[in-house]
Amino acid sequence: MFNIGDKIVYPMHGAGIIEGIEEREILGEKRKYYIVRMPIGDMKVMIPVDNIEEIGIREVIKDEEVEKVIDILKGGSTVMPQNWNRRYRANMEKIKSGDIYEIAAVVRNLMLRDAEKTLSTGERKMLNSAKQMLISEIVLAINSSEEETEKLIDETVKCAY
Repeated sequence: MFNIGDKIVYPMHGAGIIEGIEEREILGEKRKYYIVRMPIGDMKVMIPVDNIEEIGIREVIKDEEVEKVIDILKGGSTVMPQNWNRRYRANMEKIKSGDIYEIAAVVRNLMLRDAEKTLSTGERKMLNSAKQMLISEIVLAINSSEEETEKLIDETVKCAY
């Protein structure tokens, strides 16, 4: 169980800070919820306490683990299917895993592909949402701003091409 003040990652949504734990009745059912403030987009979400395992909630990485993320962003593109649909599904699976290293690889691969040829609308949306998830976790891991973190990601990937 997490506590107020803990920094957590909500897969497909990004990282946030637990601001409270409240009991709420929704559809006639009383449950405890984490009230999580997401720093990017200044949004609050309620996550059922008893569902954190199956949702895949985890702690934000430690600041020293950010180096591994940077190394992944610096790396060359991995081989991706040429078929847009297969590539999209493979990337979506990586994003849904909630694993920051998998998300970093998706961001890197899509940014490198975008530098070669323009991304489709679907892949552009995927890149933007994966990048926001990555930024939200790094912001909380190293206490930086959203702007500084985005610049760090962009400059790191640019070194790869």
